Amino acid sequence: MGLWDDLRRRVFASNEELASADRHRIAEETGADAVGDVADRSVVTLRGTIDVIALRPRRTRPWLEAELTDGTGRVTLIWMGRHDIPGIEAGRDLLVEGRMSVSDGVRRIYNPRYKLL
Repeated sequence: MGLWDDLRRRVFASNEELASADRHRIAEETGADAVGDVADRSVVTLRGTIDVIALRPRRTRPWLEAELTDGTGRVTLIWMGRHDIPGIEAGRDLLVEGRMSVSDGVRRIYNPRYKLL
């Protein structure tokens, strides 16, 4: 693939495609794992952006859920027993560590360690 092919792809790419490519490049540069490549039960370090945040009640305890994307895929971060966490909000960049759980094709990390970026 030549320079012109790369330029043409970037010119005709959507804003979402460009943002995903940028997220993926930044995650790679920091040495983080790619969400789309990690296996079930592996301990991972991910860097990405929170797209969606929601409070999901589970019986008597709340669960704070955030969808993180790095340009290669999405993972749901779940903090059990939390209503909110200061700084965890849509549009925020995070570095997270934890054990990946994949069930029915959905990736999740429960109670991840995190660093606000």
